[in-house]
Amino acid sequence: MPTQLQLDSLNGLVEAELPSLVEIYEHLHAHPELSGQERETASLLSGELKALGFKVTEGIGRYSRFDWPGYGVLAVLENGTGPTLLMRADMDALPVEENTGLPYASKARAVYRDGSEVPVMHACGHDVHVACLLGAARVLARARECWSGTLVLVGQPGEEGGDGAQAMIDDGAYRLCPRPDYALALHSTLFLKAGTAGYAPGNFLASFTEVEVVVRGVGAHGSAPEHGKDPVVMAAQVVLALQTIVSREITPHEPAVVTVGSIHGGAACNVIPEEVVLQLSIRSFDDRVRDRILDSVRRICAGVALAAGVPEERSPVVSVPACHPATYNDPVLAERVAVALRAALGADNVVRSAAKMVSEDFGSWGLGGAIPVCMFWLGAADPELFEKGQRQGVSLPSQHSPLYAPLPEPTLRAGVKAFVAAACDLLPAG
Repeated sequence: MPTQLQLDSLNGLVEAELPSLVEIYEHLHAHPELSGQERETASLLSGELKALGFKVTEGIGRYSRFDWPGYGVLAVLENGTGPTLLMRADMDALPVEENTGLPYASKARAVYRDGSEVPVMHACGHDVHVACLLGAARVLARARECWSGTLVLVGQPGEEGGDGAQAMIDDGAYRLCPRPDYALALHSTLFLKAGTAGYAPGNFLASFTEVEVVVRGVGAHGSAPEHGKDPVVMAAQVVLALQTIVSREITPHEPAVVTVGSIHGGAACNVIPEEVVLQLSIRSFDDRVRDRILDSVRRICAGVALAAGVPEERSPVVSVPACHPATYNDPVLAERVAVALRAALGADNVVRSAAKMVSEDFGSWGLGGAIPVCMFWLGAADPELFEKGQRQGVSLPSQHSPLYAPLPEPTLRAGVKAFVAAACDLLPAG
C-alpha cells in the first residue's frame, strides 16, 4: 500500500483534476451513445490517454452477433518493472428516455439495433466509469513514483447486450498488451451513498444467457382450431412450465433466475399463427446450473409440443444467441482491493456486499479464471436522498431507470481515489 504521505499527495492530485472530470462526466452524460456506436466517447478517451503518454490502440472489437464497428480502446503505460494491471470502463448507453430533470440530461436519439429510432441515456453509469478511469489515468501518469509495472486501461464498447468484452478479446486485445496479472473494474450504484464502496470476494454478479424459443405450430382459422396446432396456447404452457425449473429442479442452495421477457406471435384475433417467439434470460453463478436449466428449457419445449400433437418437423427451435460468464471476484484479490479501498475512502465507507443476480460481461476479461478479476460497487447516491429513502423504506432508482442520477463530484472523487489506491497497491513501487 502507498504510505499515508503518498496517499495525501495522490488525493491532492485527485482534487486538482476533479473540476475537469465533472465537466467531462456531464458532457458524456449529455451525449450518450448506444452499443456499437461509441465513436465520440472512444475518441475523447483515446485522445486524453495519448496526451498522457499512453500507447493507445483504437478500433478494437469483432462482434459475433452484430455488424458493428469496433470502438474499443486499449492503452498501455509502462513504468518500470513489476506486475501488469488492467483497469476497464464500459462506454455504451441504453435506449432509455431520461427523466431526471438534470441541466445536463440527455436529449439524444439514435437508431437502435432493430432499426427503430430511440432516446438514449446513460442509465447505467458508464459515463461515471469512463470519467473515473480517465481521472485515474491522469493521476497515475503524474505520480509514477508511487507505482511500478505496466498499466493497461480499457475503454470497452458493447457491454449492454453486445458482449463487447469478448468482441475486444476476439479482436486481439490481449495481443496488444502484456498478459495482466490482475483485472479491475468498478460499477456505480444508487444503492450506496456517494463516497462509499462495496466489495464481495467470490460470486459478485451472475452469468447471463440469452435464449430464444420459436414455438412452431400449424396455422388455421380462429373459428376452426381443430385444423391447426396453436402455438399461442403452447407458448403459454411453456411459460408456466418454465417457472418450475428453478423451484423444482435446482437446489435452493444455488441461486438462479429464469425470466421470459418477450413474447411475440400472431397478427389478428381470428387467425391461429404459425409460430410464437419467446425471449428468455437465464442467470446463475455456476455454469453447471446454467447448463441444467438450458437442458430443462429444451425438454419442456419439446414436451409441450409433443403433448399438443405437433409434427416432429415443427418441433420448437431453441437457440442461445448470447452467453457471458459470471463475474467471480478472486477472493485474495478482492480482499486486497478492499484494504486499498478502506485506505482511500475510510474504513467506515467500505462495506461487504452480497452477490447480485444482475449481469455484466467484465468476467470475460478473466479468461475463465486464468486472470484474477475484481469488480467493486461505487456508491453514487446523493447522501441526503439516500438517508431519506432509508428512513422511508424506499429504494432509489436502480440502473436502467430513466431516473438514474449519480451525484457527480463525490462519486467521481471516490471512484478515482479507489482506482488509484488499488493500482498503487497492486503495482507497488520498488
